[in-house]
Amino acid sequence: MRRRPGRAALFVHPCTGAPVHQNQSAPTRIQFPNNLNFIKPSLHNRKNVYYVVHMTLGAYIREAREKLREGDRSYSLRQVAQRINVEPAYLSKIERDQVPPPGEDTIRRLALDLGEDPDLMLAMAGKVSSDLQEIIRKRPQVFADLIRQLKEQPDKAILRIVREVRDGEW
Repeated sequence: MRRRPGRAALFVHPCTGAPVHQNQSAPTRIQFPNNLNFIKPSLHNRKNVYYVVHMTLGAYIREAREKLREGDRSYSLRQVAQRINVEPAYLSKIERDQVPPPGEDTIRRLALDLGEDPDLMLAMAGKVSSDLQEIIRKRPQVFADLIRQLKEQPDKAILRIVREVRDGEW
């Protein structure tokens, strides 16, 4: 692809989503096969405010770990790997998206260690937790219809339904 002279190519930072010009120190253009949209509770109010996360599971894990590491040196790659019972090299490969996502148990241990939502991280890995699978298996037609109906609804309508169910306002 040819560019016109005087125009810098615009890239998007894979972790932050911020625009980055080619002449700035930035990562090269990266194609993420699983670059999907995920809903994550806001750090300010984990129960009611949501925003969309545009990153891979590995980038998400690395960003969360590095953010914790700024205030607590016990969140180095080696120490986190030791606490969740995996090899540091394997955790490094997970963070760089060089291996397929780990299993449910490993993702749960990692999420708990980092203080993140296990269901979000499982969804980013393309997985559904075993407890949710069991719930769906008990009434598959009802849940399939519910999820298909909710697919096109705005977030605020879905959150209202969740609050009503949680608070028992039926």
